[in-house]
Amino acid sequence: MTQNKMKNNKRIVVKYGGSSLADHERIIRAVTAVANEAKRGTQVAVIVSAMGKTTDTLLHAAKNTSNGNLKNHDLDEILAMGERTSIRIISAALRAQGINSRHVDPLDAEWPIITDDVFSDANPIRDVCYQKAKQTILPLVESGVVPVIAGFIGKTQDNKVTTLGRGGSDTTAFILAKALDADELILVTDAEGIMSADPKVIKNPERIAEIDVNTLVGLADSGTKFIHRKALRYKEASVKVRVIKHIHGDLNAKGTIIKGALSTDLDVELASPDPAMSITVVGNGLSENPDVIKELTETVKNHAELLGLSLNYDSIILYVSENENSEALLENVHNVIVEHNETLAMSVKRQLVFMKIKGVGLEKTPGLTGRISEALRMNCINIFGLITITSSILLFVNWSEKDKTLKLVRNALRDDKTC
Repeated sequence: MTQNKMKNNKRIVVKYGGSSLADHERIIRAVTAVANEAKRGTQVAVIVSAMGKTTDTLLHAAKNTSNGNLKNHDLDEILAMGERTSIRIISAALRAQGINSRHVDPLDAEWPIITDDVFSDANPIRDVCYQKAKQTILPLVESGVVPVIAGFIGKTQDNKVTTLGRGGSDTTAFILAKALDADELILVTDAEGIMSADPKVIKNPERIAEIDVNTLVGLADSGTKFIHRKALRYKEASVKVRVIKHIHGDLNAKGTIIKGALSTDLDVELASPDPAMSITVVGNGLSENPDVIKELTETVKNHAELLGLSLNYDSIILYVSENENSEALLENVHNVIVEHNETLAMSVKRQLVFMKIKGVGLEKTPGLTGRISEALRMNCINIFGLITITSSILLFVNWSEKDKTLKLVRNALRDDKTC
């Protein structure tokens, strides 16, 4: 906890997305909510996106007037104008409500988000950002000023404006919440929180009261962009996050609490300390018979831990832990097979090792599965199962080759060659 932070003086970081600032009514609602919290004595830092569809408008205009010759650096300068306009409007509106506020622009000396030079998809240099925010933004907050900071934007160490790509404003928010030792980060959106489905697809999804970030990244991987995967990489375990809807106009509204943190480094580990086995069941049209699949999986779960499952039209492979009940399990699976016309026969491979390759950088590493497979092929190690799901790869090989495989996979993960 920061030394100067009073015990009874709450500190929060609030981020408003573009849809929460899409018109003057929403802007007034946002500003009033922040002003009310500041008047209660809460230390507040505000991060804002471009208002409404401003970024899309700027992008459309820039690309349609450049004959396809627009450089990424120039595009970033243009797109940044959306957020740079927002911070001026929000800060002025806060001052109109009697709040001591100032905007923080990437051209200001106080600017905290320092990135690499990958224009249009820049990566914040985390330690530099933390240090800069503590030096420049924290004193403002502690003195009672409400800084309004542009989300989505960064600046290189040689002062060139960058943009952070998808989820950029959330990335800014996660970094500043950590750097400022905030009691809470509040993400204000157009949904009641993290929902059980995309409200644009399902009519009446339910709000999830609490979710772990490792579960949330699975939704991001599936294409449901509640919070973008890249932004979640910057969520620290110590940062409490609450997602709320702008319509309430109250920063204390109920929403979804996001807990935990992602592992940002690619690594491989034993997912089970004991050997596993694969049970392959073949038949006709298995995928069209959910009752058979349910009976097979329930039979497994009555005797062992189900580690993974692979299914296609005519077969299913069940990866399960080996234990003292394995013989009974196999007999019972066989009983299910002979009872149904859709299932014909089974085969078993025993003494497998179950490994998990994980890390949020997985999805941004092209050819990774190929690198792993090639490393094992070159060393005559057979893969008996490989399943990809969210930011992880599940791998099954011979138990006797456990140590060798771990070493080979780790080397493959650390190979920095790109395709």
